[in-house]
Amino acid sequence: MDIEGAHAAIRLPEGNWWDWDVIAWDGAQLRLAAGYDLAYHHGLELVFGSPFFVCCPSAFYDPTFRAPTADELHRVTRRFGETPPVVVAFEADAGGQEPVSCLIAAERLDVVEESVLRYWRENAGPNQRFAPWVRPPHRQAAPGPE
Repeated sequence: MDIEGAHAAIRLPEGNWWDWDVIAWDGAQLRLAAGYDLAYHHGLELVFGSPFFVCCPSAFYDPTFRAPTADELHRVTRRFGETPPVVVAFEADAGGQEPVSCLIAAERLDVVEESVLRYWRENAGPNQRFAPWVRPPHRQAAPGPE
């Protein structure tokens, strides 16, 4: 089997996915969010299930996704004893002089396109959800007798 043939570059849905950051990362998942301005919302998430190798900055810009090189696949395979089902490679602007090479290996990848708000809003639409850290404001109790 051709080791490179099983891991092609991912294709993103049409959109302005310039601004990226990590919004969740634990043993179960790595969640990258993307949009044109992450201050208030994002519209795309790459959800890596059971990630076991992650080499990327916590925030980056304008990634160029590509197929992983044979060397990258061999490096991940050597470390974990088998070729992972998902290996995603990309170059991105992380604010330095040159682009940074990034590599993520995981059991699965889901591409989720939906509006995710990064701030509380009472009248959020039915096709919107909130980022994991967004909580409704605490209701202040009416002042009682002293």
